[in-house]
Amino acid sequence: MKQIALNDTHVALGAKMVPFAGYNMPVQYEGVTVEHDTVRKALGVFDVSHMGEFLAIGEGAQDLLQLVCSNDISKIKVGQAQYNCLPNADGGIVDDLIVYRIRENEYLLVVNASNIEKDWEWIKKHNSFNVDLKNISDDYSLLAIQGPKAVEAMQSLTSTDLSAIKFYHFEVAPFAGIEHVIISATGYTGSGGFEIYCKNSEAQQLWDKVMEAGASAGIKPIGLAARDTLRLEMGYCLYGNDIDETTSPIEANLGWITKFTKDFVNSDQLKEQKEKGTDRKLVGFELDDRGIPRQGYDIVDSEGNSIGIVTSGTQAPTVGKGIGMGYVPSALAAPGSKIFIQVRKNALPATVVKLPFYKG
Repeated sequence: MKQIALNDTHVALGAKMVPFAGYNMPVQYEGVTVEHDTVRKALGVFDVSHMGEFLAIGEGAQDLLQLVCSNDISKIKVGQAQYNCLPNADGGIVDDLIVYRIRENEYLLVVNASNIEKDWEWIKKHNSFNVDLKNISDDYSLLAIQGPKAVEAMQSLTSTDLSAIKFYHFEVAPFAGIEHVIISATGYTGSGGFEIYCKNSEAQQLWDKVMEAGASAGIKPIGLAARDTLRLEMGYCLYGNDIDETTSPIEANLGWITKFTKDFVNSDQLKEQKEKGTDRKLVGFELDDRGIPRQGYDIVDSEGNSIGIVTSGTQAPTVGKGIGMGYVPSALAAPGSKIFIQVRKNALPATVVKLPFYKG
């Protein structure tokens, strides 16, 4: 079991630690609902240092990333980030990731913790462009400072104007007394904020300064359980639940990051899917009555026939309803379509809705 740099800090704060993607991670502190509400209304900080980081450096870096990524890498300017996926050769997804353009010929790839080794081998396998690839996952920590009070509370830690960093843009600047920190206006919660990348040796200083600066805003440490309910209210996909090696980006409503202005791994098959449509689609749904849909529950039609599986589900703290996502036949994918979620012996009625569930 790997340990993140701040493992002892989380234990001292009373975090419930659980194994996650090979790491010992804080899943909750006070409780999911309290932590969820803190991020929606004020400010929370997540330690997500289990995420993987790769560097791609050299003149061929853009060509390599254009080949392995579905989105158009040429559109990213220095100081910008882009959501992306790595298509596999069979119509599925190796992983989803964020690509940062650090310099003209240098990119940072941030990948899911559970896929670090797989992604590394996949990208290396396609590196016929003499790109210098570096796996720096074990050397860096990542804090996600999320919530509507993030800009105001964190401004004292940097001379960079945080309010000027647009969504999916970043600055490399001093922060919390540490030089050369990536301050990225990205996140997985839908409540605004920043993701801060630093070296492991700097993580404790970063954590302490962030907690100190955020004290007047009511900052609290937040665990992975609340991260999951926050992202689900936004309809964001979670790898291993809503997308995986068997789900295509077109089925998963990720056509917006699948650009056919260039050739990439399996682009011909995915282009055909986009033009002809797919048999199934990933949808969001809300239960019409009380109940909690869980991952793995059957989605059934009015006759009780199984038509899909819930890929993510919860009782949403902000929305106040049972919500979920899952794949259903394309004929039932339009908002307003009626489906049923099999919760034990009961088929609970649900309505397909347009994402996100939480509108801010």
